[in-house]
Amino acid sequence: MDVTNIGAYTDLVAASNEAGQKIKQNMSVTDYAKASDDEIMGACKEFEAYFLEQVLKEMQKTVDCFKDENSTSNYTDSMLGFFKDETLQKLAKDSTETNSLGLAQSLYEQMKRNYNL
Repeated sequence: MDVTNIGAYTDLVAASNEAGQKIKQNMSVTDYAKASDDEIMGACKEFEAYFLEQVLKEMQKTVDCFKDENSTSNYTDSMLGFFKDETLQKLAKDSTETNSLGLAQSLYEQMKRNYNL
C-alpha cells in the first residue's frame, strides 16, 4: 500500500467510528519524518488494528447472529450493538498485537523508505 493512498483511505473511512477519527487526526498532525521507530510502528499497528476491525465488522454483517427478529426494545438493540462493536475493536487490537497480519510491518518499512529514516 502506498503511503500517499493512506490519507485518502482514512478520509474515506474516518467517519465510521471514533478509532477512524483518531487515526486520521494522528496522521494529519504527526510529522513522521521526525518520529522514532516506536512511534512509526505504533501508528502502523493502530492502522492495522483499525483495518482488521473494519474487516471483522463487514464479516459480522453476513452472519448477524445477534439480531433478534422478535426484539421490540431499541435499548436492547443499542446495547448489543455497543458490546458487539467494543468486542470487535478489542479482538482487532489484540489480534494485531499477537498475530499480526503483516500489514503493520509492511507499512512501517514503506514509511521508513519514504521518510528516509
